[in-house]
Amino acid sequence: MRPSLALLLLLAAWSALGALVLSGHAPMIAWWSAGAGLALLALVDALWLRRRPTPGVERQLPEALPVGHRRQVELRIVAARGQRVEVFDLHPEGWPVEGLPQRVRVMPGKATLLRYRLTAAARGLAEFPGTQLRLRSPLRLWTQSRIAGTPQQVRVYPDFAPLARLALLSAEQASRLVGAHVRRRRGEGTDFQQMREYRVGDSLRRIDWKATARARKLVSREYWEERNQQLLLVVDTGRRMLASEGGLSHFDHALNAALVVAWLGLRRGDAVGLMAGGGPARWVPPKRGMGALDALLRASYDLQPEAVATDYLALAAELARRQPRRALVMLATNVRDEDSEELLAAVHLLQRRHLVCVASLREQVLDATWTPPRSATWTRRSPPAPPRTTCSSAPPRMTRCASMG
Repeated sequence: MRPSLALLLLLAAWSALGALVLSGHAPMIAWWSAGAGLALLALVDALWLRRRPTPGVERQLPEALPVGHRRQVELRIVAARGQRVEVFDLHPEGWPVEGLPQRVRVMPGKATLLRYRLTAAARGLAEFPGTQLRLRSPLRLWTQSRIAGTPQQVRVYPDFAPLARLALLSAEQASRLVGAHVRRRRGEGTDFQQMREYRVGDSLRRIDWKATARARKLVSREYWEERNQQLLLVVDTGRRMLASEGGLSHFDHALNAALVVAWLGLRRGDAVGLMAGGGPARWVPPKRGMGALDALLRASYDLQPEAVATDYLALAAELARRQPRRALVMLATNVRDEDSEELLAAVHLLQRRHLVCVASLREQVLDATWTPPRSATWTRRSPPAPPRTTCSSAPPRMTRCASMG
């Protein structure tokens, strides 16, 4: 309980009255009477405030939040007596907040709604200890801070907002939107896709003669490759992924990209799994169906890299033990020159059974600080954009994704 500004002003006035008493301009009894009245008034006001019940607070918050996106939080305040309350919600430390603190007038027996916006700054399990209320005494001589409401926990997942936007598109459209080049190989695959008009070069075995008779023109069946493939996403959790760019760590960028790739694979009917290693380890075996995406989110929402060196050989051996079936293995990491030999040995180990794709993150800050030699002559033009994640049969290079196998 703290004195308010009004009580401090009354104490200052009482002190001024004491100065008048010392100078002989006022009787001593006036000073004693004013002090006794002020003390009695402050004591009664403090007792009233102490006996006043704490208003009830209920927080309306989604069970899951995406990192880096603003979300609205609603507080529902109910009090037995009408009063003015200053409200500050105890959110996790370091989260940007808009709209706090607020002063509201609470009516007796009626719910008062208060809204504010906050941005989840880090993945993991976040806790809201409660809501801090600052109450005023009836005579406004005292203020008191109280914690109302019950503690609440919320899970902060990786950024799944792009997945919600991609859900409105077809699998092919979503693949092209994220930069993937979809190319079908004619004459392969057994899964039927659609009927289309015959084109020069189509195999005669692909012609649907019944549809041709109805349409009175050649109609071919179009197939695409089987959808029961295995896709395993491997994310490095070592010290190389602790670097931060654009407000997110390299690990967060790699994890967000891995979730988009997982969503695309699941939309096409493939089985997608997740493995994290180097630091903290996680394993989600490949599963089919869009429900597998929930399992990936639950397994990775609280995963954080640690300041330890990544042992690529140990990671490859563990992956080979856990994944006996042939799969496309996509490893997201940040490789330096001193790690290249160990990474090559790990890739050759996995190459015996799997198709391996290594995606190495390139730090933009290094490109921005690099200057060309003075002896060289350079033309003034924009540098080409870094290549997207692709697969090829070339040896791995540290500035792009490479595939072996």
